Amino acid sequence: MTFKSDIQIAQESKLQDIREIGKKLGLGEAELELYGKYKAKIDYNILKKAADKKAAKLILVTAINPTPAGEGKTTTTIGLSDALSRLGNNTIVALREPSLGPVFGVKGGAAGGGYAQVVPMEDINLHFTGDFHAIGAANNLLSALLDNHIQQGNALAIDTRKITWKRVMDMNDRQIRNIVCGLGGTANGVPREDGFDITVASEVMAIFCLANDIIDLKERLGKIIIGYTRENKPVTAKDLNANGAMAALLKDALKPNLVQTLEGTPAFIHGGPFANIAHGCNSVIATKMAMHFADYVVTEAGFGADLGAEKFIDIKCRMSGLKPDAVVIVATVRALKYNGGVAKDKLGEENLVALEQGLPNLLKHVENVTKVYGLPAVVAINRFPLDTEAELALVEEKCKALGANVALSEVWADGGKGGVTLANEVIRLIETGENNFQYVYDVNLPIKEKIKTIAKRVYGAEDVVFTPSANKEIKNLEDLGFIDTPICMAKTQYSLSDDASKLGRPEGFKITIKQVKVSAGAGFIVAITGDIMTMPGLPKVPSAERIDVDENGRISGLF
Repeated sequence: MTFKSDIQIAQESKLQDIREIGKKLGLGEAELELYGKYKAKIDYNILKKAADKKAAKLILVTAINPTPAGEGKTTTTIGLSDALSRLGNNTIVALREPSLGPVFGVKGGAAGGGYAQVVPMEDINLHFTGDFHAIGAANNLLSALLDNHIQQGNALAIDTRKITWKRVMDMNDRQIRNIVCGLGGTANGVPREDGFDITVASEVMAIFCLANDIIDLKERLGKIIIGYTRENKPVTAKDLNANGAMAALLKDALKPNLVQTLEGTPAFIHGGPFANIAHGCNSVIATKMAMHFADYVVTEAGFGADLGAEKFIDIKCRMSGLKPDAVVIVATVRALKYNGGVAKDKLGEENLVALEQGLPNLLKHVENVTKVYGLPAVVAINRFPLDTEAELALVEEKCKALGANVALSEVWADGGKGGVTLANEVIRLIETGENNFQYVYDVNLPIKEKIKTIAKRVYGAEDVVFTPSANKEIKNLEDLGFIDTPICMAKTQYSLSDDASKLGRPEGFKITIKQVKVSAGAGFIVAITGDIMTMPGLPKVPSAERIDVDENGRISGLF
């Protein structure tokens, strides 16, 4: 049997004019800012004028820890949205925008797969409406103003050895993680060490996704700490008079992007912080706008429930007042067998022993969602053709013991039709499930206690080890008043621990905090563990080598 690639399916689909998608939301052409025939932006100020706001139900899609076997979280999110639409519900899917780094690196795009995609997938994966470029420009404007201030006399007495702000680029490029800039004589600036992060790791991205409007955005940008003076006093973007110009660069990007699924379900795609580095959720503005226009909103949080979902709960919900009505935890039998020690080329063979050994990873995520976050959950098994009935029955048995039902998801092959069973279970959960929503920690606890609470309750760690430099940074931040601040953990996505090689549900491990820094504008403290990089590198064979375009402008190789 010959399978079509994701890009073939997307290119062969018949898209509706974006004005028709707008009509499904009750929007006329005058309320859409068109980017061609299939993309548009919507001014967030429309929410201030609207009187008939809906009380939409918010569905969060998360997953087990990712593996090379694949889980299909975004595909499931999109397929579930189409299934809810098929059942006659007014539904919107709210997703993050893809970063060019993973598109050209290992992971590929983030527009779903098979017959559960958002389109136009090439545009969404490549530049889209230019939001990331605007975010990168705002970030780098602050860098330019900072270095110019130092060059022009340094009236703020900034210590060039204590600058914490980095430049960014939306590409995986290890070569520029650490650089020396300002070389070439006095006319070319003051020499200092610098470096680049990937755009999605920028604090500007986090601020962009947590801001409620342009004024909130500008105020948050002004709070960014770019470094410290010789007396160890923090220096902010507002001190450099930078936040107004930065906000000006972002004013249009702040408007959510409207596109569609293959089945014509409206989709808001906006913002894109990584979940292993940043908080991993789409913008608050887009989520709230979706909830205004729909009865059901399906959104996702990056990577597993230990990272994206925890940050969705403790950062996004805490700051926005949002609360999920139900959670979907995506897993595959293949990925669970991989967690149980099966080699990737043997995952198609039935192996109940390995499956049982790998199941604790899924069960820990179920436990986190239902017991730690207090939310009703359903496990969505993204079914592969070689999954056996015995394997599926084993997953269902173990999940039900924790109070979570299991529903098969076949949206990759059948689109919304393949997600109807899952959709019905989600609706049942929303209507009858027990929702005892709670945060993981009390935000007023000391910084160390908050980190330990996440590590122990969510990851299952035995303890947390803080390096001397992390201890010093924590004391400095608490002295500066950053006490009642949420924590954003930077941790490998591949394991519940900070060691990517520890699969399943590791026990008796310790989390090591190497570095702690504040993102004052975003409103959280970042705790960095393990070997987390804020500027990824390309693999030996990057996806970019398979991407091409023909004489008609038709792109191939994207996935």
